[in-house]
Amino acid sequence: MRKGLFWLNDKQWALIEPHLPTNQTGPVRDDDRRVISGIIHMLQCGARWRDCPPDYGPYTTIYNRFNRWAKRGHWRAIFEALARCGKDGVTLSIDSTTIKAHRSASGGKGGEHEQAIGRSRGGRTTKIHALSDPDCRPCAFHLTPGQDADIAAAPALLELAPPMSASLATKGTTATAFEPKSSIVVPSPSFQTNPTGSLSTASANAPTRGATSSSAVSAASRISGVSQLATTN
Repeated sequence: MRKGLFWLNDKQWALIEPHLPTNQTGPVRDDDRRVISGIIHMLQCGARWRDCPPDYGPYTTIYNRFNRWAKRGHWRAIFEALARCGKDGVTLSIDSTTIKAHRSASGGKGGEHEQAIGRSRGGRTTKIHALSDPDCRPCAFHLTPGQDADIAAAPALLELAPPMSASLATKGTTATAFEPKSSIVVPSPSFQTNPTGSLSTASANAPTRGATSSSAVSAASRISGVSQLATTN
């Protein structure tokens, strides 16, 4: 096994395997573990699919699996299933990060889904809005064009949120801006503006140990490959 390649270990595969689709028609799939390891490797390194190392098998198999499962919603289903394995009632952080779309990521005509690609100072970009737990593990994410403000995506993101005791947000999602624009009823958390103006905190008396808004940025960075998922739809 060559160095520098990503391989899912036994613990990771034991968590993922139960959530793989089993109702697929056609021939028996190739080694799922090898193919998914190859997909993750390619998303991490950002290389062309054609340059996929042969250790993972034919590059066409790697790309086709990624592309077809993206269109059928399998990757999102796997993510949501794994995110549900976390603890409920913890403090979650909400934040966003912007990533640059590949030059070939846009330009598709028509289709059922809208591409989450927009124009901002960085060129063609996608913004990942994420909710994360205190360990920087993503719990939910929402994609928008890069120029969209955090406050505009907050309601849609919170609709995907698991039960939480409190939430932390950056200055872009303040209580004064959020409350009038949101029709969502969030049972326990309520936003309050921090005196410094740099952070909005939910439930002032709720525990916030280890939870910072930067954890959402870290979580969003971990799922930056999702921008490619969006552009294949």
